[in-house]
Amino acid sequence: MKAAQKRAQAKVEYNAFLAACPSRQLLDRISDKWVVLILCALGGDNSAGRPGVAHADADAATEADAPKAMRYSEISRLLAGVSQKMLTQTLRSLERDGLLTRTVTPTVPVTVSYELTDLGLSLHHMTRGLRSWAQTHMDDVLANRENYDAGTC
Repeated sequence: MKAAQKRAQAKVEYNAFLAACPSRQLLDRISDKWVVLILCALGGDNSAGRPGVAHADADAATEADAPKAMRYSEISRLLAGVSQKMLTQTLRSLERDGLLTRTVTPTVPVTVSYELTDLGLSLHHMTRGLRSWAQTHMDDVLANRENYDAGTC
């Protein structure tokens, strides 16, 4: 059996419930909080406000929501709490998976920027909803945690 045939057969058989399935490894990677936040940032979904809150200017909101290239330092500033090592590792893994591209511009100092690929943009649409859900329902989750903790002590 040729390699292409093996890949075609494996594609039909992808099942993330199986421990050895490559789709489980991918699911593990894309469910990471830093991956979600990087995809949202590069997808233009990096406003500090809560989802569903109207922007003062509709044109500004559309422009802010457009995917854009960002420099490493911009991503680092936006993702509060991410270490340099974790950000670098996460960006490399996303580049390896074809979800973003890394562009080096020979300036002094060198400028490195990252941008979503079409594949990354398709995943961004899903991660954006996940981030929005988390922000929208955080008060409910905190109340549930408080009720749970009060009942278990």
